[in-house]
Amino acid sequence: MKGGIFIAIYHCSIKIISRGKGKSAVGAAAYRSGQKLTNEYDGLTHDYTRKGGVVHTEILLPEYAPPEYADRSTRWNAVEKVEKARNSQLAREIEISLPNELSRAENIELARRFVQQNFVDKGMCADICIHDPDREQPNIHAHIMLTLRPFNENGTWGDKQRKEYILDAAGNKIYDKKKRIYKCRTVQTTDWNDKTKAEEWRAAWAEFLNAVLAEKGIADRVDHRSFERQGKIEQPTIHMGVSATQMERKGIRTEKGDINRRIREQNAELHRLQAELERVNAAIAELQKRPQEENLVSILMRFYGNGEKFAEARGLKLGNLKKAQKLRDVSQAVAFLQGNHISTMTELSEKHSALETEYSELKAKIIAR
Repeated sequence: MKGGIFIAIYHCSIKIISRGKGKSAVGAAAYRSGQKLTNEYDGLTHDYTRKGGVVHTEILLPEYAPPEYADRSTRWNAVEKVEKARNSQLAREIEISLPNELSRAENIELARRFVQQNFVDKGMCADICIHDPDREQPNIHAHIMLTLRPFNENGTWGDKQRKEYILDAAGNKIYDKKKRIYKCRTVQTTDWNDKTKAEEWRAAWAEFLNAVLAEKGIADRVDHRSFERQGKIEQPTIHMGVSATQMERKGIRTEKGDINRRIREQNAELHRLQAELERVNAAIAELQKRPQEENLVSILMRFYGNGEKFAEARGLKLGNLKKAQKLRDVSQAVAFLQGNHISTMTELSEKHSALETEYSELKAKIIAR
């Protein structure tokens, strides 16, 4: 809510918690739940009982999952045990921002329905932890940890992937003489790692969020697509995170905050350049039929002074000229041309070319940051 107007915020990040990156499922679960858990894989105890801001936690289990996995420690230690490799992927985490305009109970139900339909019903265990770290400036969000293996019907862990033989056109196995084995390939046992899944889940969260905004009579909507895919010229700011956000609110500058300030400044410059380009394009579109040796400012000044009679004499329509130039009145067109020292079509075209170059260079700089 800003100035009494609701501004919908979309945030949905997806990442893998991997032992190869020095992480553990037990440690991650302890931090997100604000609990004390011991990792039986390496013997480390993770105590986050003094961590504030955790307002709700719950476990959702899919079909065939053992009932004892409703216990956080039991489930994530079972994950640590079944994953033997030192670089094993242990869990998937999805973090979503929840709307501040909903009550806590409504946000819990919203997160629960989203997780149940998109993950638990597909066979994943889900560990939902909802955080609201700042009561004065709410930043309510949910951390959702998901298991990566399917369950067998007897409640044991299934395989993430399996090997299958590569067959020839006749359906026979193909023997590799160099390796002295039959050729085979790895096949995923679920579609959870498909490249399309991240897009599907992000789109699903946008749909859930937009549905609840509509139910609340809030006109604003969110879009999971990048600014570029939405056709927006600006670049998105980076996600601040809880720590940096709290420091910025206390007046302490952070690296992430500085990056976002630079992005906002550059976005403002992009919009300024785009507006100038639109004015130049509009002027070119309307005035390119006029004799080039004729002074553009004098044309507009005489037009502004004599109104519709002068327009009619030159085959112009006042309304169309206003619309084409996207200016409130012709005096603004005169100010624009005079301010940029433009008096001929040649100079107008040169201004257009210079603006296009400046705009392209700035956008390339932002994208490459």
